[in-house]
Amino acid sequence: MSEIEEPKTEYLDMDLLRFTTAGSVDDGKSTLIGRLLYDSKSIFEDQMESLERTVKIGDGQVNLALLTDGLRAEREQGITIDVAYRYFATPNRKFIIADTPGHIQYTRNMVTGASTANLAIILVDARSGVVEQTCRHSFIASLLQIKHLVLCINKMDLVDYKEEVYNKIKRQFEDFSSKLEVPDIRFIPISALKGDNVVDKSEKMAWYKGPTLLYTLENVHISSDANYVDCRFPVQTVIRPQTNEYHDYRGYAGRIEGGVFKPGDEVVVLPSGFNSKIKSIDTLEGPQEEAFPPMSVCVHLEDDLDISRGDMMVRPLNQPQSGQDIDLMICWLNEKKLRLGGKYAVKHTTRDVRCIVKDVRYKVNINNLHRIEDDKEISLNDIARINIRTTAPLFYDSYKKNRMTGSLILIDEFTNETVGAGMII
Repeated sequence: MSEIEEPKTEYLDMDLLRFTTAGSVDDGKSTLIGRLLYDSKSIFEDQMESLERTVKIGDGQVNLALLTDGLRAEREQGITIDVAYRYFATPNRKFIIADTPGHIQYTRNMVTGASTANLAIILVDARSGVVEQTCRHSFIASLLQIKHLVLCINKMDLVDYKEEVYNKIKRQFEDFSSKLEVPDIRFIPISALKGDNVVDKSEKMAWYKGPTLLYTLENVHISSDANYVDCRFPVQTVIRPQTNEYHDYRGYAGRIEGGVFKPGDEVVVLPSGFNSKIKSIDTLEGPQEEAFPPMSVCVHLEDDLDISRGDMMVRPLNQPQSGQDIDLMICWLNEKKLRLGGKYAVKHTTRDVRCIVKDVRYKVNINNLHRIEDDKEISLNDIARINIRTTAPLFYDSYKKNRMTGSLILIDEFTNETVGAGMII
């Protein structure tokens, strides 16, 4: 297998899709997820009984939004505040949903929910069309390198299921999305409340010839989204079994963050630069012929090297960038403002260092994507480009190339709060 060849398909775990929902307040995100769970028969009987005892909405229908709005404050206000994670499965695929808030003051919550997503569902109210929140959430999805975006034009029942309304909103979004870096954008007209085109095809929108939302989620191709080219294995811990059978065994455990590793492959360990070959790749299920993202494995080398947490195994001819001066886009997650010249702890893969913020290059107006270069004050939910200098080199790729080795978090050393999520440029 060459370095650019994908691993064998029979080993690929195609079963799990992580997706996030976003949109303006009252666009129906929680109702849509409730509809997906309800119509796909993914609700337990006790959940259903509890739901049916709650206040019903128009036409005596159950309020499906309550399946995700779990906090008391959310139920009282009728809005989503926290990121709600839900799990469900169909015969074709398992799903993890992150239902994120629509309010601008919860931008950090959306970044949290979308950071691990393969796909983003952006909801648009058919009556309002594309609004600032639509643009903001789409930009964040693009910034976080989500490869698949589904624009669901919701509440089609309130515009008499008119095709011209769907076409108008589709053109509006296509004009805006030309500025985004999202390779796969799809459009689906739905009514989350009535169930049209969510799980079942709508009889009232015969003019729409595309698939339903659930069919799209079940069949979207995500295996090629991972980076199988650049081999990256950050070491998390050293395994030394204290048994007679494995008395001389020294393995290095962690998660594969890029590329395909196989026994016999030559690797170089950073930062030491020592070379060795992989003797075996071990898991609880036994030795593996190959390892690829996102497998967690234990790598056993032929040579006894001094390797510890924070080191990284890579291929000799395909190494990541290494440096202490790093440019990144940051989403600020804390109520305390970013301090120019401030010192923060940094977590990058398994490596812990400290850093100082050297410069704020510009802020981004996430409603129109314009740069604001004369305002260097970074507050809660702001997105900006900054430069940091770390106390020790990091081994990194650009976020565009690898979401795992291209991301880091900043931590307040005094409160231990995560204050910023960064994407390396």
